[in-house]
Amino acid sequence: MKNIEAIILDWAGTVVDYGSVAPTTIFVEAFKQAYDFEISLAEARIPMGMGKWDHIATLGKLESVASRWHSQFGRAMSDSDIDHIYQTFMPLQKAKVADRAMPIPGALEVINRLKQQNIKVGSCSGYPRQVMEVLVSAAADYGYQPDHWIASDDLKAGSRPGPWMALENVNALGIKKVANCIKIDDSAPGIEEGLNAGMWTIGLALSGNAVGLTEQEWQACSAEQKQQLTRQAYQSLYSAGAHFVVDSLADIETVLMEIDAKLSRGERP
Repeated sequence: MKNIEAIILDWAGTVVDYGSVAPTTIFVEAFKQAYDFEISLAEARIPMGMGKWDHIATLGKLESVASRWHSQFGRAMSDSDIDHIYQTFMPLQKAKVADRAMPIPGALEVINRLKQQNIKVGSCSGYPRQVMEVLVSAAADYGYQPDHWIASDDLKAGSRPGPWMALENVNALGIKKVANCIKIDDSAPGIEEGLNAGMWTIGLALSGNAVGLTEQEWQACSAEQKQQLTRQAYQSLYSAGAHFVVDSLADIETVLMEIDAKLSRGERP
C-alpha cells in the first residue's frame, strides 16, 4: 500500500475486549452503587464510544432512563448526580479494564503486518486517562503497543463524536494528509469522529459494541441468531456513516487495499 499513512484504532471492542464488555457492565454497576438505580446492559450500550462523563449524561437523557429516574427521585438527573456516578464508575472501571485487555483474535497479526509496511498505528478511546493508563499497560503485556494513544479527557476541545482525538493522533504521528488515515471503530460515535476528522472509516460489526457479546456468547448463538445480529450490526454502522463495515479487525486488509486504490485515483473520504 503506497498511500495509507496511518490507521487510528479504538480500543475496547476494536483491538481488545471482545464484545466491549468492560465499559458496559461497569455503567450498570456504577448506577447501582451510586444511587441504587437500575439500568440495563442494552441501555448502557446506546451511547457507547463517547467520553464516560458524556456517556452518563446521555444515559440520563434517554427517555426510558429519564422516566425511571424521575419516578424514583422526583427530578431530572443533575450534573452533580452525573459527577457522583462518574466518580463511582472510575475505580470500578480501573479494576475491570485490565481483565479485558486481551487482544481480539487476529488483531495483533494484522497490526504487525501493517507496521511492517510502515503504516503508523494511532489510537484513542472513550476511556479517561486514569483508565487508559491501566489498559495500555495491561495490553502491552499481551504485545499490543500502538505508536500513540490519547484518552477522552486529554483535550480541552472534548472527545467523540468531535474530531479532536483522531486529529491529535495525526499531529503526534506527523501525518501529511488526513485523507491518508483510516479511523476504525466498533461504535457510532467513533465512526462519526473519523468522519468529522475527514478520514476514511471502517466499522467493526461483530467484535464490539454493535453486537455486544463475548466471543463465547457469540459462538453459542444459533446460525439464525448470528445472521440476524450480523445484519443489525452492519446496518447500524453503515447508518452511522461508515464507508466500509467488516466483521472484525482481522478482516480489514482487503478494505485497506481498496481504500489505497481509491487514493491512487485521487478519491477522498
